[in-house]
Amino acid sequence: MHMNKLIEGNKKFRTTTFSKYKEDFNSLVKDGQKPKILFIGCSDSRVAPNLVVNSVPGDLFMLRNIGNFVPPYSETNNNFHGSSAAIEYAVSVLKVKDIIVCGHTNCGACEALYDDTIKENPDLLHVSKWLELGKEAKENALLKFNDTNNKEELFKITEKVSIKYQLDNLLTYPAIQRKVKNKELSIHGWYYKIEDGEIEEYCTENDNFILLN
Repeated sequence: MHMNKLIEGNKKFRTTTFSKYKEDFNSLVKDGQKPKILFIGCSDSRVAPNLVVNSVPGDLFMLRNIGNFVPPYSETNNNFHGSSAAIEYAVSVLKVKDIIVCGHTNCGACEALYDDTIKENPDLLHVSKWLELGKEAKENALLKFNDTNNKEELFKITEKVSIKYQLDNLLTYPAIQRKVKNKELSIHGWYYKIEDGEIEEYCTENDNFILLN
């Protein structure tokens, strides 16, 4: 049933939507992709980047993972890091001009930071390891708001604090640090509100999130 919906959706795309962007796709095939923005977002099915910013094919180079986390740069880590590789490719090969880290409301990853049972589940071995990237954000959020009974507010604070930590992690990559310093690259922290479609942007001047304008 679910797969049939996708198949029918592709048929509709080919007969209607594709024609709208046919020239764009032909150009992207002929000339290759030249996106100016790396969009790092959550894998959450409720977050659809192209819809959220009304972009067209070729606008965004997208990296999506659980929690929109950014692994810090490491020269000695021999593990395969798809997220780190995507970041390096976007910055050093595609030469994007902006990087957006976009968190969102009702983030399951940020809630999971407070669920100790995940570590005990052998079927969630990689999820448990991945969530370690949110450990500092969780600790900082608890310092800001230690009322663990008000989980809704705690999770909201954690979601926003986490975005700030991911921005810090981006700056551990030598190429990003160098390009930001030379004003060749800008990084942005966004907080998308699923319930109304608004986006708040992190403002370093007042250490706060303000409505995107």
